[in-house]
Amino acid sequence: MGRLIWAEPALNDLDTIAEYIAIDKPEAARRYVQRVFEAVERLTRFPRSGSIPPEIPHLPYRQIVVPPCRVFYRMQGQDVLIVFVMRSEQRLSEADLIERD
Repeated sequence: MGRLIWAEPALNDLDTIAEYIAIDKPEAARRYVQRVFEAVERLTRFPRSGSIPPEIPHLPYRQIVVPPCRVFYRMQGQDVLIVFVMRSEQRLSEADLIERD
């Protein structure tokens, strides 16, 4: 079992999303962040459980979906590196991931 590593920009993404939710529902924002951390933590045991993003099947990234967001990661040896978190309705481009990695 490897380590779980959050890239700083990915944590900032999640924080921005939580701040937006918290404008109207602070408790919902806290619960949402907890759900994301729990889902991501499972990747240490099942790193290949995420799906391959259909927009970028040729790149080494996977995703897990915690509505309303997608969490993108890749394997780095035994470790799981979380690189990007985005709202599901946003359009993903290769540059979004490559710039963060």
